[in-house]
Amino acid sequence: MKVAIVEFMRVGQLYPYRFKEDLKVGDRVIAEYERGVGMGRVVKIEDVDTYEEIPEIIRKATEEDLKIYEENKELEKKAFEICKKEIKSFELNMKLVKVEYMMDRKKIVFYFTSPTRVDFRALVKRLASIFKVRIEMRQIGVRDEARIIGGLGLCGDELCCSRFLRTFNPVSMKMTKQQNLNINVKKISGACGRLMCCLWFEHELYEEFLKIAPPMDSLAKSGEVEGRVVYINPIKKTVILRTEEGLMVEVPVSDVQVLSLPEEEKQEEVV
Repeated sequence: MKVAIVEFMRVGQLYPYRFKEDLKVGDRVIAEYERGVGMGRVVKIEDVDTYEEIPEIIRKATEEDLKIYEENKELEKKAFEICKKEIKSFELNMKLVKVEYMMDRKKIVFYFTSPTRVDFRALVKRLASIFKVRIEMRQIGVRDEARIIGGLGLCGDELCCSRFLRTFNPVSMKMTKQQNLNINVKKISGACGRLMCCLWFEHELYEEFLKIAPPMDSLAKSGEVEGRVVYINPIKKTVILRTEEGLMVEVPVSDVQVLSLPEEEKQEEVV
């Protein structure tokens, strides 16, 4: 049996739904999810073994729905400015990131970041009195903020989190060392200020390559070339050897023969 996989926020969490109408990838649909009734986009159709506990799409988006959606975008801009003004008046330590109107206009969700927990009860009461609907304040992390706002990474391309990365996985300094990167916080941090997500999703590639690559600083040979391993390239599956004359020679990892390990690894083997 088939279900539609729907996203409500660009590159956000995915939700499965049963459906009766004929749907295809790219169709806009109206469905209820954790925050309320929203408009989402079908990103894929999947086969499942059971429909149990899978909600059903309310309907395929109509022209009227699309009109309401566009009107909501304008209402969100006005609500954003009003909320920013109220945050300032209450002197709250929070940064407003996004406002989302539900399709039925029965609830407005305000997304914000803050370095601490915030007591926003007075703010909620004030916003409820202004908009006459249910108000939800949702605190998000700096990575979610970067995903919502978007931007360009150090590579010059669009941020991975706002382009295709749907989940945030833990990124460690160990990954940075394994990828032979310069340990400079500014150079390995993303727009959010945290370690770049690409360190994680490229990590598996490096891990697999390191299993077959010679250790850094080991003495190795490839054909007539002999030298120290100074760089590895998992993309090209090559290593660079530095000869005694100072020449840098790039050779295929499959042709490399290790002659001796670096001093650190020799000591570990003895221990």
